[in-house]
Amino acid sequence: MIEFALLFGLGFLSALLIAMLVAPAIHRRIVVFTENRIRATVPISPQEVRAQRDMARAVYAAENARTKQELVQEKDKVVSLILQGDNLKDEIRRLSADNIDLKAIAENLDVAAADLKSQLRQEESHIAELTAALEISEEQSIAKDMDIDELKQQIGLLVSKRDNTRIDLSTRETEVENLKFRVSALREERDNLRKDVRIQTARAKEAETRLANAEYRSTKLEDKLTKEVSLRTDKETALERRNEEIARLREKMTPQAGPTPTPSAKQDAGTAAKPVSKTSSPKIDSDTDVEAQITQLSGDARNRATALSERISNGKTTANDEVLREEMATIAANMVAMTSLSEGKTSPINAMIAGKPASGKRKSLATRARSLLETNSGPSSDQ
Repeated sequence: MIEFALLFGLGFLSALLIAMLVAPAIHRRIVVFTENRIRATVPISPQEVRAQRDMARAVYAAENARTKQELVQEKDKVVSLILQGDNLKDEIRRLSADNIDLKAIAENLDVAAADLKSQLRQEESHIAELTAALEISEEQSIAKDMDIDELKQQIGLLVSKRDNTRIDLSTRETEVENLKFRVSALREERDNLRKDVRIQTARAKEAETRLANAEYRSTKLEDKLTKEVSLRTDKETALERRNEEIARLREKMTPQAGPTPTPSAKQDAGTAAKPVSKTSSPKIDSDTDVEAQITQLSGDARNRATALSERISNGKTTANDEVLREEMATIAANMVAMTSLSEGKTSPINAMIAGKPASGKRKSLATRARSLLETNSGPSSDQ
């Protein structure tokens, strides 16, 4: 009976050790089948395969570590049981040796047979107790087997849960990748919008700068035009005074009623009056023409400056910059021509604007002023 129990315990322990040795291979096989099934059902990219493989390795390492820890605990328990079995074996061996000794003593000592029988009965009772203890240990080992089966079932449930978790993780990773792609697209759209806003802001600043420059130029032109108008007014006043003086001189130089002058006096008066009449009338005509031309140029420049300031203040785009530049160049040419006409032939502006026209698509200020002077001096020269 004892040998049968020992053989059963040794067989059970051997089966348990073999199961512990075979369990990792079976676990790896289950993991391989599960990974093959997931790869066959879920189409993933190489990056996702590497990520899932790393994740699976991490999860497998954690599960393997947990399983190893549980196996180590079970091994410790099995070792403790083995140690208990060895102790029982040692005790059985000791009892067997005692029994052999007692049998030898019983065979040698017939006198002490009764005592030895009583001792044998005591030993048998002790053996019965040991047998009961062995049965209890067997029941405990059976309970441990049942616990091991329950743990195996729990491991199977955990494996299935792990597989489901891996599937959920793969789906969540795909969702995360999709969200990352959407976030990257939104970031690119945000960067493009920021670039557009920067470009629009730069354009707005450039337009504001141009508007400020144009307003500053128009203000300068208006100030200059006001100065020119005041100068022209002063010159008109001076011309009126000169005309009044010429009229008084004419009145003084006209022959008065009185005694008949001598021929020499007539000749002197004729010679004195003749040059005055010849030189004074063309000068008055030329001065009148110059004043009319100056008035015309001044009015044209004033009108153009007013229209230009209105267009600059109302303009919000840079599409008509060339037209505005042409208008400003025309106003500047009018001012130059008006200044040259007011200063007369001795003006240094005539020498500055004389010469060949500059080559290029855009007319220079000198060319514009010279063409205006030629246009305005045409009628006066004909007269």
